[in-house]
Amino acid sequence: MPCDSRILDHRGPNGLWRRDPEAEKLVTYDFCMGDPEIRRRSWQMRRKNRTLKAEPNAAHRAVAELERSGVPVRVITQNVDGSHQLAGMPARKVIEPHGTARTVVRTKCHAKGPTEDALARVEGGEEDPPCLECGGILKSATVMFGQRLDPVVLGEAMAITKACQVFIAVGSSLQVQPAAGLAGLATDHGARLIIVNAEPTPYDDRADQVVRDPIGTALPKLLRTLGEEGWRHREPTAKRAGEVR
Repeated sequence: MPCDSRILDHRGPNGLWRRDPEAEKLVTYDFCMGDPEIRRRSWQMRRKNRTLKAEPNAAHRAVAELERSGVPVRVITQNVDGSHQLAGMPARKVIEPHGTARTVVRTKCHAKGPTEDALARVEGGEEDPPCLECGGILKSATVMFGQRLDPVVLGEAMAITKACQVFIAVGSSLQVQPAAGLAGLATDHGARLIIVNAEPTPYDDRADQVVRDPIGTALPKLLRTLGEEGWRHREPTAKRAGEVR
């Protein structure tokens, strides 16, 4: 789904980490917290990337449309761009284990604010803008490498996964744990697993169906088919992954 929204993936064959391994430092907690130069480069990366300019694509809209039709859909997304909410999914039905790029966190006073405000300060010449109230470091509200996922958020994702009837993993390499392990957790609890991804994943052999077609066309078709099969009174979970990590 990120690629369909014109956002580069990170772990695919042409992903950012494979093309520029040094870029991984810009989203690694210890590097960013301990090195002002890394933070300055990190802010420039965020200023230039397309995450906050992402627009929902046909796949995001299809998920929101399914939810509006009355199907109890929940989204667990490793992406951090907020595209599901922009497409019309209620925010309370979107779980973001890896956080959101649309918010910054003040590491000293723990207050939060819009990323756009911080980026405006970068555009205005502040290379490493601190919190204006406590002077602490500002960081994206995404979970960086070296940080643990919020146990409350992860627990909610696991509970939803255990209860679902259909689990659809979309646009994910299914390599980043523990979020990737939700696919296996779903099958362990009897869910039907469907994987929509261009490349093989470690969970393909556990899937009931694997789709290699482009997500923007494959997912809307798949969701229509599921609706026709009578899943209205069950609990499908859509999951996608692979952004700004």
